Amino acid sequence: MKIAFLINNAYGIGGTIRATVNLSRALADRHDVEVVTIHQVSDRTELVLDERVTLTPLIDMRTESPTYDGDHPLTAQPCTMFPDTGAAANSARLPYSALQDERIGEWLRGTDADVVIATRPDLNGYLARDGQNRYLRIGQEHLSLDAHTPTLRAHQNKAIAQLDAFVTVSGADAAQYRRALPDVPARILCIPNSVPQPAVEPSDLRANVIVAAGRLVAVKRYDRLIDAFAKVAATHPTWSLRLYGRGPERPALRRRIDELGLYERAFLMGPVSPIETEWAKGAIAAVSSDMESFGMTIVEAMHCGVPVISTDCPHGPAEIIDETNGVLVPLDAGVDGYAEALDRLMADSFLRERLGAAARGRAQAYAPSALALRYETLFQELSALPRKAPAKTAHRGTWWSKLRSALPATGRDTREEPTPGPASASEPSEPSEPPEDSQPAAVRPVAFARVTNDRGVSVRLDTASLPPGPLDFVARLRRDPKGRHVRIPLPADISPPRITLDPAEHELPEGRWDCYVTGRGTAVKRARLVCALAERARSVGSVPTLVDGNVTAVLPYTTSDGFLALRTWQRPAHAEVTGITIGDTHATVTARLLAGDLRRPLYDASVIAVSRQGDAYDFTVPVTPAPADDVPATPLMEEPSRPSSFSFTLPYSRALARRSSAHDVWDLRLYVGHVSPPITIGRIGGDIVERKKTDVLPAVDLSHSTRGATRAKPFFTVTNDLALSLRDVPAG
Repeated sequence: MKIAFLINNAYGIGGTIRATVNLSRALADRHDVEVVTIHQVSDRTELVLDERVTLTPLIDMRTESPTYDGDHPLTAQPCTMFPDTGAAANSARLPYSALQDERIGEWLRGTDADVVIATRPDLNGYLARDGQNRYLRIGQEHLSLDAHTPTLRAHQNKAIAQLDAFVTVSGADAAQYRRALPDVPARILCIPNSVPQPAVEPSDLRANVIVAAGRLVAVKRYDRLIDAFAKVAATHPTWSLRLYGRGPERPALRRRIDELGLYERAFLMGPVSPIETEWAKGAIAAVSSDMESFGMTIVEAMHCGVPVISTDCPHGPAEIIDETNGVLVPLDAGVDGYAEALDRLMADSFLRERLGAAARGRAQAYAPSALALRYETLFQELSALPRKAPAKTAHRGTWWSKLRSALPATGRDTREEPTPGPASASEPSEPSEPPEDSQPAAVRPVAFARVTNDRGVSVRLDTASLPPGPLDFVARLRRDPKGRHVRIPLPADISPPRITLDPAEHELPEGRWDCYVTGRGTAVKRARLVCALAERARSVGSVPTLVDGNVTAVLPYTTSDGFLALRTWQRPAHAEVTGITIGDTHATVTARLLAGDLRRPLYDASVIAVSRQGDAYDFTVPVTPAPADDVPATPLMEEPSRPSSFSFTLPYSRALARRSSAHDVWDLRLYVGHVSPPITIGRIGGDIVERKKTDVLPAVDLSHSTRGATRAKPFFTVTNDLALSLRDVPAG
């Protein structure tokens, strides 16, 4: 049987896309599966489709592509599907037009699929209008009946009458549709979204982190979550909140975090894929929505053993969570009710462990194989019903013929072969070093990386993806004139093969390292390692380690083009920032000095703001050592009785008086004594590869006598070191 999915844009990471990826992979075990994406917006998908699934784009929206369709004459004409809402009201980036009418209609009339599944209201409309009786036409509802405007609701309800079946993701929503459409011949039923068990190590619930993930849109009510966290933050000073995702509410959420003074406790992490590595870092998962059609994030967190606190909103959460595996907060309990639930779980580690264990069991009910079987049963039941006479297949036009002739039999992308590997939008975006002697594209070895308990990195290779023969793992320091690298033989007697990069055993100078496999005494060339997972949960809240007298940290990550890389720090001494407080005219920083051989007391220390415009613009501020009683023990201190914590204040007026360009930057360095080398100040501990994107501090607007409005803001650089920025504020 051939099964085709119609989806608006398969290149993002949203819930509908994840559900389609999961279900298409499970169905591909027994069927020919195609995912038809109306729009192609990039060269590769962010979520990896099964290699057995064909991806067919209909409209190329890549502006640099030679087949770009954004200037097609039909884009100037309106679409005819739900013209007053739905498709016509789609996002500004992907507006529907007569071109969508032509391409979708022609594909529906020409496909050889046995089943076509549409995944959103306007596509359900196209399937009802342009679909053919020779195949099963199944619509999906990934939101809910109440989530649509009355106009869109009326359009979709009319379309449902022309379909064979309409599938919702919650039982309550299916019942509501059946009540609203009692005379519709289409079968209306619930089949929840499937959520596969991830390959990540489940959370040990030891990191005091609350995790939330999803589109940053109003209905998700992340403002409720932030306000609730603010109410309990002082009671639980070691806890933090992480919000993952992108969306239009981000600026408002950023402002709210700053207004509440939570900028060092609540973080907007950006979108991440796969998200399971981030759930595994949490001790609590938070859902604060006013409406959830299903709640894929709930099941994803449960798979990772993380207890979920969710609003008891329509329709999905209550069908997944009960008192044995999570916490439901009534919607009318508001911020106070949600704060009480947070406080309860934050204070009770035994409760978190009990709920987390039960959550893992509950998540098994959403295995893709089980839910694919429910779809197959639906197909069989519908096929047994009397069918109308097959409609005559329409003539396949020039556009369709050209596209089909260019399609491979299988493959992830039918326009061009994508760069391998999943991408994580939250990771550093700088490109990797191109491998001049790498293996041809057909060889794509896949790796799973994980931080170990002793802060090394374990790398496991997927056996099926490796070239034949004896192989070595190779890590090369990027853009290094010395060509430094680490080479470790892959064990032949272990399957799957794995190696461990131990900073105590392997020299890992500071920088970024690209990872490969290469033949050992064979003709197998070096091949980049595609990164399936980079797990850093064991690094959450950790301090850098001391290795051979150097302050050291190592983190694996996925590059922007999908490959495995390492970020390493190695310094004789380092001042790790533990807190920053922003005032109206200054910033106050607390930090901990980490060093192997530094014995000079901090009362002789100072911080120098080093200008990137030249030393004539430098300035110095004094350091205040913390009392010895206030300094917790740390393995990096040579003399535990000697204070290693300190604070300093950066008066913005000192920098303002030294402005010399449109954007002035000062890098902050600690000097201990008159002869010591400068010591970096920053954050290289923990699990974050690039803090410039996550540890965002509030800006303060000032006035300069000649340059005018000036915005002052401390920030973390791409090396995670602390700096101070003063820049011109554009007029208007």
